[in-house]
Amino acid sequence: MWDYQSLFRVSAQLFAEGVFNLLDRNLRPEVLLVGLAAARETDAPGAVRVEPATHRYKPETFAHVKDRAAALELDGARELVYHLQHDDEDRFEKLRWYSMLRQAVELELTPLAAEEGKKAFCALPVLINGYHIMTVLQLSTEALKTYYRLPGEVTHESRAQSLLHAVVREFLLECSKALRGSDLDQEEDRPILDRDYNELLRSAARRFMQGPAGGNHGLYDACNGVAGLRHEGSEVHGTMLIARRNHPAVVPVLTLEAPVPLRDHRSIRKLLEMSEDRTSLVTDAAHVFGLGYLAEPTDPLYEPLFTVRFTTHHNWELSYAEHVMMRVVSGTPRLPKGRINEQAFADTVRRLWPDLHDAAVANLWELTMQATNQTHGTILVVSDNAGLEAQRLTRQSFRVAPRYMTPSVLRLVTNIDGAVLIDPQGTCFAIGAILDGLATEKGDSSRGSRYNSALRYVESARYATLAVVVSEDGWIDLLPSKK
Repeated sequence: MWDYQSLFRVSAQLFAEGVFNLLDRNLRPEVLLVGLAAARETDAPGAVRVEPATHRYKPETFAHVKDRAAALELDGARELVYHLQHDDEDRFEKLRWYSMLRQAVELELTPLAAEEGKKAFCALPVLINGYHIMTVLQLSTEALKTYYRLPGEVTHESRAQSLLHAVVREFLLECSKALRGSDLDQEEDRPILDRDYNELLRSAARRFMQGPAGGNHGLYDACNGVAGLRHEGSEVHGTMLIARRNHPAVVPVLTLEAPVPLRDHRSIRKLLEMSEDRTSLVTDAAHVFGLGYLAEPTDPLYEPLFTVRFTTHHNWELSYAEHVMMRVVSGTPRLPKGRINEQAFADTVRRLWPDLHDAAVANLWELTMQATNQTHGTILVVSDNAGLEAQRLTRQSFRVAPRYMTPSVLRLVTNIDGAVLIDPQGTCFAIGAILDGLATEKGDSSRGSRYNSALRYVESARYATLAVVVSEDGWIDLLPSKK
């Protein structure tokens, strides 16, 4: 199709892994390119190209895409649009045809991807050397289903219904921009993808929050600005309900005569001190106009609303109908981390220690559940070499006489900083351990020192090791070694 198609596909794959691994490594992104010859029928020789050429999807898979796109155009409702310029009409018709091609490719891929436990997303075509090039992204369906999305049908025209949906759109848009040549390597004159991963996530979060904000811009940045302020030395805590003025589901408690603009971060931060329990600041995403609380679900006027909850300094989360949809840590959005799945935990333990008895696996699960209840955060490290590691870390831990660890004892020892070192049988050798390890490219600067130190330790481990990291902001991470 063009000289650097393989290079672009590999760049897009690495870009996808960098972005989506920050959200959830179980998403397992896969990127391919589909090219349709603009001036030939798709059943003609060479009219369809797939990159990589060795991909399991063959050109024959897309042999009837144009026919399907034409059928979609005939079946769909056609808007009557008047254009003052012929160029505008041509541009509108081209965009409409491109949209039909994208939809047709997605329809062809949907059953094939479903057989592999994946869901396919397709970007709008970009014309290069006579081929309509489409970037296709596939993600794990199982991982996608673990995250709540807003009710309603998902279409390319609808607002993003989850942070993940917004990130997919932003990623595909970035790929299309690179293909169109808006981002060219000036020396090599070829498209590149070099946008910072976290910046793409922030851009997606801004787009996603335009939905709760009713189309208003600036809600995401306003929340970040408020979360970064202290009031009389104390960290920010409180909630904001996002609703239009006089919303029937909001019971007013106090109404400000002069609404405060949301861009006035210091005033909003001060007003947040009044919110507690169910009572929240009420905002329409442009102004805060008072205090109120959401009616009970049994009330006929009840309607689920978006809520912003400020948790700690620089951290906040967005919820809808009691579902946390996005957590923002130090200004960077992340998907909500739920409790660890028991089956996934057992599978990880079995991979590391295939001969471990069921009772030992069950005990590790109980200890993990106890660790996740620690509100101030902690690290539980399970290692084949826990005894020797306790000796090596003597000067940066409290070694204990080896004893069988129980959930009740773990609750006590995790009240102090540092990691708890146990072996797969549940024997504890050290508490309050400060972990070490070599720097790794998997580190995440938006996460705290607890997460990154555990990651370095696991990545440097020479024995089978599993770290359960519970962060103060509510994140729970399972970090297994490569064995």
